Amino acid sequence: YAQSHQHPANRFCHTLGIPLIAVSLPLFVVAFFVPGWWVVPLAMFVAGWILQFVGHVFEGKPPEFFHDWRFLLVGLRWWWAKIRGRA
Repeated sequence: YAQSHQHPANRFCHTLGIPLIAVSLPLFVVAFFVPGWWVVPLAMFVAGWILQFVGHVFEGKPPEFFHDWRFLLVGLRWWWAKIRGRA
């Protein structure tokens, strides 16, 4: 994972995009109970994925999850370590 995420722009995009995606998922559940509010988690989800792919354009490498879906969870773990100062 670390080898595919060396470029500073890619790391920055992931630092913003991963939490947007992660937070949007439980918000979809909340939006189910709040009419018309679904657009908020949808916008967060889409913006997060756009940031992910823009980062990989800078990196010049495809996302790792194209090869193995488990890397979706590795990205979240990387972000969690980063905000805790361990990445």
